[in-house]
Amino acid sequence: MQVNAFIESQLNTHLQPVFLDIQDESHQHNVAPGAQSHFKVTIVSDAFEGQRLIARHRQVNALLADALAGPVHALALHTYTPQEWTARGEQSFASPACRGGSKSG
Repeated sequence: MQVNAFIESQLNTHLQPVFLDIQDESHQHNVAPGAQSHFKVTIVSDAFEGQRLIARHRQVNALLADALAGPVHALALHTYTPQEWTARGEQSFASPACRGGSKSG
């Protein structure tokens, strides 16, 4: 499974985002090369209008259930309405450094 392509396809098809950024951050973690296990997704969609954060995350997690049941170990979600995204200056949060183990061994 090409995880990035799967995430992109699912979110584009079901949420029609006005902005979508998918970052494979696996290389920043203590995993085998090419693991496709840690992702950061920033998505801006009108579909989130009137939804609380937990509902947005549940919706995205349901759409990505196949990847979450398989190769994806961690998924950082940043979900915004277009108005929230504009108010943030169209900037998402930076990912913190990995604290789950040494990459050196």
